[in-house]
Parts: sequence; structure tokens; C-alpha cells
Amino acid sequence: MSETTHDDPVTLSGAASPDEGLTAAELAARYGLSVSGARPGLGEYVRQLWGRRHFILAFSQAKLTAQYSQAKLGQLWQVATPLLNAAVYFFIFGVILKADRGMAREVYIPFLVTGVFVFTFTQSSVMAGVRAISGNLGLVRALHFPRASLPVSFSLQQLQQLLFSMIVLFLVAAGFGSYPDLSWLLIVPVLALQFLFNTGLALIMARAGAKTPDLAQLMPFVMRTWMYASGVMFSIPVMLADKPDWVTTALQWNPAAIYMDLMRFALIDGYGSSNLPPHVWAAAVGWAVLFAAGGFVYFWKAEERYGRG
Repeated sequence: MSETTHDDPVTLSGAASPDEGLTAAELAARYGLSVSGARPGLGEYVRQLWGRRHFILAFSQAKLTAQYSQAKLGQLWQVATPLLNAAVYFFIFGVILKADRGMAREVYIPFLVTGVFVFTFTQSSVMAGVRAISGNLGLVRALHFPRASLPVSFSLQQLQQLLFSMIVLFLVAAGFGSYPDLSWLLIVPVLALQFLFNTGLALIMARAGAKTPDLAQLMPFVMRTWMYASGVMFSIPVMLADKPDWVTTALQWNPAAIYMDLMRFALIDGYGSSNLPPHVWAAAVGWAVLFAAGGFVYFWKAEERYGRG
């Protein structure tokens, strides 16, 4: 006996899926989905960054501690390095080239040391910013966090390093006759404005360095040129007295020169307001706000591209 089975096709009918015909973007919007790693809005990004403030501080302190962990003198190099640079510049520019023209020795030495310390703050922030993303790709690719945390943290690290160096700077100023007075209170707003400027510049360089890692090899030459053009070792108005006025004005109004001159004005008794360009405080605030705000927005716009490719 045989049994024959006929499998007739079964047609299932029912209501059409509500998702039928929707594009991927429309489906994502329907179910509240977002692209992984997508750039948040600017306000939300600021809130995320503020939420990581403890990480930023701890990361900067860890980097500062590790920076000289292999050296026998340890953290003393934070002070020794800019002091040695100042000693070399004093021998070359103060003794051989007589760049101290127009200034007494008790003014020129703290003038030079202040310039080296303050410019080193900006220089180190820029160099750290260039490598902030490209030098930490493992961290960037492994964890989700606002990438601006890295350049901000590196700028904070350089600020902490400068604060250690300020102790020596105070001793040098006092040793050459500039004793603490009310003008020293100006150091606080000067450092705050320079930190904002440095952070904005570090954010700009972090985005540029993330796209072009070779920029880290070029920046030392750029920074050295900027240092020589900013009056670290000499007074710009005195040294360029025989040059066109616009040259002197342009160099005096560059931000590195402005923050150095304000710090010198605050610390050194013999460095009066006549050495400062007009509206110097307005310029200091303007540079700080322009670079801090502009650099932050510029970095944020490429947030979703860091660590990819």
C-alpha cells in the first residue's frame, strides 16, 4: 500500500509590517537609534567634558609624575630644565650679544628667566597638543569619552609644571630686588588667560596632529621661530627701535609676547607699564577668548573622526 502526500503551497496573509519601505535613517529615527561614536551637540559635548573633569585632572597628574620617573632627579627637572635654558640664553644673548641693552642687570636676569618660563608653558602645551590624539590612539579607540579631554588634560599638566617652576621664578625675582607686593596678584589672571589661550591652541593642534602626525616633526622649528619673534631674550621696542613701527607693533601684539610682558610687569619692579603695548589687558583677554572658544569648536567638529582610518 502506498501513500501519496501532496504538499500544497500555503500562502500566509496578514497585515504589512509597519517598517516596510522605510530607509535605514527613517528606521533609526523611528526607534530612537543613533550612530555609534557620532558627534554630540555642542552643549551636550560640554556637559560630557565637565562630567570627565576628575579623569582630566587625574590623567594630567599621572602624566606629570611619569614624565620624569626614569630620571634620578625626578621632578626637579621640571625646574632645572627651564633654568638651564635661561642660563644658556643669558650667556649667548646677555653676555655675548648684549641683548640686555637698555636694562640693568637686576632687571634683565628676571626678565629673561620670566620669558623662558612663560614661553615654555605655551611651547610645551602646543607640543603636547600635537600628539594628544595621534600619540594616544589605543586609548581613543578603546574607550568612549569626549576626545577634548586629552588636549585639555595635557594643557593642565603644563600648567601644573609651570606652578612648580614659579617658586624658582619668585626666588630669582626677589634675589634681584623685586620683592612681593600687590602687583604680584596680577599673576593669577595672567596665568588664567594664558592657560585658556594655550588650551585653545592645543585643541587646534590636536585636530591637526590627528590628521597629519608628521606635524609633530615640524612644530619644533615653528616654535623656535615664534620664540625668537616674541622677545623672550630681549626687549622688542628697544631691539627694534630702528625698524618700522609696524614691525614692533606686530611683534608686541602677538599673544606669546603679551603674556610674557604682563608677567614681567607683575613680577619685576623695574619693568613698568611703559614697556607694554596699549590696551594690553584687552588684547590678553581677546586672544584667550578667541583661541579657547574657536579652538574648542574647531576640535569638536571633528570629534567623530578621531581614531578612525
